Amino acid sequence: MSVLAGSTSAAVPVFPDNLLVFPNRDFVSTVGGPGSVFARHVAETALVDVTRPGVGVTGASNVTIGAGDVPFEINHPGGVCWGVGAGTPKVTPDIQPGDLVAVHFADGTTVADVTTQDAFATNVAYNNTDTVTVTGRVAGLADPAFIEQRTVNPGLTATAVGRRNIRAIPGPLVADLSGAYQSGMTVDTVAHTFTATYVFVDPAVARIAANGGGERVLTWQAVDAAGNRQGITIAEFGELGGPGMGGCPNGPLGSGPVGPTSVSAAIVPAGIKVSWTPAVAVPGTPAITGYRVAAVAQTVTAGEQVEIGRRITGQSAASTTITGLAAGENYDIFVSSVSSVGETFPAINAIPVTDTTPPTIAANPAGGTYPTARSVTLTANEPNSEIYYTTNGTEPVIGGLLNGTPTLYRAPINIPSTTTLKAAAFDPAGNASTVLTEIYTIDAGAVVPGAPTIGTTSVGVGSVTLNWSTDPAFTVTGYTVQVNNADGTPRTDLPTNPIPAGTATTATITGLTEGTAYYFTVTAHNANGAGPASAQAGPLSPLGAVVANAGPDQTITRRTTATTVTLTGAGSTTGATYTWEQLDAAGNPMASTDPDLVTLTGATTLSPTFSLGLFRFPQTNRPKVFRLTVTGGTIVSPVVRTDTVSISLVSDSVSVTRAVWRLLDFRIDGIGSVDGALVTVHSGSLSGPVLGQATVTLGAWTLRLRNAAAGTTRPASIWIESTVGGTAGPITVN
Repeated sequence: MSVLAGSTSAAVPVFPDNLLVFPNRDFVSTVGGPGSVFARHVAETALVDVTRPGVGVTGASNVTIGAGDVPFEINHPGGVCWGVGAGTPKVTPDIQPGDLVAVHFADGTTVADVTTQDAFATNVAYNNTDTVTVTGRVAGLADPAFIEQRTVNPGLTATAVGRRNIRAIPGPLVADLSGAYQSGMTVDTVAHTFTATYVFVDPAVARIAANGGGERVLTWQAVDAAGNRQGITIAEFGELGGPGMGGCPNGPLGSGPVGPTSVSAAIVPAGIKVSWTPAVAVPGTPAITGYRVAAVAQTVTAGEQVEIGRRITGQSAASTTITGLAAGENYDIFVSSVSSVGETFPAINAIPVTDTTPPTIAANPAGGTYPTARSVTLTANEPNSEIYYTTNGTEPVIGGLLNGTPTLYRAPINIPSTTTLKAAAFDPAGNASTVLTEIYTIDAGAVVPGAPTIGTTSVGVGSVTLNWSTDPAFTVTGYTVQVNNADGTPRTDLPTNPIPAGTATTATITGLTEGTAYYFTVTAHNANGAGPASAQAGPLSPLGAVVANAGPDQTITRRTTATTVTLTGAGSTTGATYTWEQLDAAGNPMASTDPDLVTLTGATTLSPTFSLGLFRFPQTNRPKVFRLTVTGGTIVSPVVRTDTVSISLVSDSVSVTRAVWRLLDFRIDGIGSVDGALVTVHSGSLSGPVLGQATVTLGAWTLRLRNAAAGTTRPASIWIESTVGGTAGPITVN
């Protein structure tokens, strides 16, 4: 999936779906679960992109939709980085107010989008007695009431507040249910500001609230009839942006401009010719103004290497030749883009080669007779080759040199009438291809149809169904389907071959043998005869009278409570006998002592279930594989078929940020990707003694052991496991 040029607004997600944007941390999260749109796309790949009005896509990533209540997260522990997948900018976007965050699927649908709201805290004030105020900016809300200010501080749990946060919404001061404070908020829609005020009964609690940090501003785009807030932005005062976990790409200004692609270096008589595909700046970053190309000698003398290079001006530059090189020396080539924020780091490296092989060139579509004008694309097999062409029948190249003034190919060529196209390519080393000649005859009355394109296929009992399409410019009076062997030769074991298929663009071929591999081509006909055959589709193997279908593989996200997983044998033969069993890593029935064994309820039905319980060592996170055996036929001649399904488990991510032991005081701090998960700390190994447990809250957990509980001997290392499946270790104790 490639990055879209710009997002088209779909709609704010509808409950139970939701999309949450954390602009300070450049973090995106989702809400899904049973009945959600995301639940209907489990295991599919989606593209999430960030589009800035008037600028374009500033960041994107491909994600796999999980089956849990949080289908995916980006730039947050347990999720994926920005920049995953081909065509996505390798950058963590700096999400700003007004940016549109959208979720797209491969079929082109955009299932949800959220506009990042312009609201955030700017200051916290304390009157040194009982009052705390949080002020900030808010603008552009659909409703001035769609805002809430929260302050999150774990220290509040031990006070009369009794929980980790305090909250204020628009309106006068109102007493909290705890009775520990009153809160209210004013919103100035002209000055675009808000003031959240908290008045505490106990001044000591006010000091904790004022000094703990954790100020957040929640805004949303819509509220449904049930009061659900949809399309949420959560701005976090004081949080830093950039990569949210190790290995993720830097922000847009963190590593200089993106580098050029397809960099090649060829040894030519004058020196080394370096060619590349020009770089395109990530939207929202400074323009690329040129390139730096350097040849670095491999010989090291007194700790130094000779470097000879060029500075090239202009974003569209695509090549240069470095001269003045020493005879007999070998060089490495480095190419960087240049912008106002610096140069690409690290530079793009290329090894010079001596190229004496000429390129080859191809035209699509190839020459032939067509009913209407054609758009012809020319390609060369070597990157950075230059292609020259003529449309008047003259030779573009003679003796390896340009002949006259042929046209440099830059875009598809329009062929409106009968034309002789000639083209040749030069690779970066200067080798010239042979001249390609294609003759295009444009004649609506004398043309046969072009080759159809076979699309979707499916198999049935003794049958195969094909669907295809044909260029609508051609008149088609009928199709035939040819059934082939793998080598393209027609099969001789069918009563009719090729098979007339009428004028429909679909056909079901019957009378085929179960389990046999068949291959198919389709040919279109009209009054002028048969056109060329399609590309061959296959192998396709028909089903038999007894079918076992264990359903598609699933990806299940562990939760903080037991999760019911349903297997499905839909598509299997009805009226047969069914047996499901769990397999081990070797493909054998799982032993009753295996810690990964689950209890299947309804193991002799088409849709058994099992409970995916909380994780506890010695369980593993390996996929759970189940085999469905279907027995049909007769008592005398039973027919047995099997199929397997894999259930992949997505666990949370847990880690330790600090493990410090002092005599009679042992503290372990960590982070986790699922709030509510219970983390167990073991000494020495996952099977070692349990030191204690802690719950992940707002992405963090802490285990503090004091006095006798801390012990008198420091553990050399610890391991941790989460009830949602994450494990980590060994972690050295300081």
